Amino acid sequence: MENIQGNPGEKLNMNSVSLKGFTWIDITPPTDKEIEYLAENYHFHHLDLDDTLSRRQRPKIDEYKDYLFLVFHFPIYSKKDNVLTSSQISVFIGQDYLITLHKGVLKPLVKLFRECEIDEESREEYLGQGAGFLLYRILDRLVDYCQPILNKVSDGIEDVEDDIFSESRGTTIREISRLRRDVIAFRRIIWPMRAVVGRLEAKSRRFMALDMSAYFGDMVDHLDRIWDGLDEYKEIIEGLNDTHDSIATNRTNETIRILTIIATVMLPVTVVASVFGMNIPLPFMESDYAIFYVFALILAIIGIVLLLLRKLRVI
Repeated sequence: MENIQGNPGEKLNMNSVSLKGFTWIDITPPTDKEIEYLAENYHFHHLDLDDTLSRRQRPKIDEYKDYLFLVFHFPIYSKKDNVLTSSQISVFIGQDYLITLHKGVLKPLVKLFRECEIDEESREEYLGQGAGFLLYRILDRLVDYCQPILNKVSDGIEDVEDDIFSESRGTTIREISRLRRDVIAFRRIIWPMRAVVGRLEAKSRRFMALDMSAYFGDMVDHLDRIWDGLDEYKEIIEGLNDTHDSIATNRTNETIRILTIIATVMLPVTVVASVFGMNIPLPFMESDYAIFYVFALILAIIGIVLLLLRKLRVI
C-alpha cells in the first residue's frame, strides 16, 4: 500500500495497492489536486477528468484506444436524513491499472480496497487476474449492496401494510410518501445502470485475462431482479396509497353520516323548543308540569324520527 504524494509537501487523497505490475489507485474524495495529478501522469481526456468532479453525470462508458472511462451510480441510504440517494463512482481502466474515484460512502468499495491493502491473499485474488476481473469484483459487491437497501424498502412496505388500518393516518401517509420517493430514486439509479453493465463485458474484454461473459451476465441478471422488485414495490405502494385514500374517504363519509343523523334528529326538537320559546299563549303552558309535557313531546318526536330512519335503513 502506498499513499501517493503530489508536489513537495502536498498530500493527496490517493492510495494505491500493487501486485505484479498492476496497480489499483483509489481516490477518496477527488479534488482538483488529484485531477491535476492524473492529468500530469496519465493521458486521460480532459473532459473525462472534469466529469469525475461532477456529481450529475449519467452512468456511461467512454471508450478510448488505451483505456475506458466509466461512470456508475449506486444507491446509499442516509439514516440521518432518512432518505435514499445515489453516490457516483468514476473508473479509469487500463491494461495495468484501475483508478476509482468516489466520495467514500460506498462501504463495499472501501472495504474491498482495505482488504487488498492489509491481506496478501485478498490482494492476490482480486488484483492477480488483471483490471477487468478487479472491475467485475468491485461492481459485483456494489450490486450486492443494493439488496439490503431493497430489503429495507420491503420492510417499510410491510410496516405500512400493518399500520394502514390503524388510527395513525398522518404517520401512515408520510411513510407511503417516503417509500414512494425512495422507490422512484432507486429506479432512477438502476435503470441506466442496467444498460451500462449490459455493454460493459464487451467493452472491457481487452483488459481481461479470463472469459468473464458469464459473470457479467449474472450481474445483469441481478440488476434485472432488482428492477423487477422495484416494479413490484411501485405497484404495491400505489395500491397502498389507493387503499389509504379509500379508508380515509370511508371514515369521512361515516363521520358525515353520523353528523347528518344527529342534525336530522335534532331539527324537529329545535322546532319544538323554538315554538315553546315564543312569547304567546300555548296549550298547557299554565300547568305546573309544562316542562315535562314539552320533554315528553320532544322524546316522542325523537322516537318517531329514529323509527323513520330505521325503516329507511339509514341507521
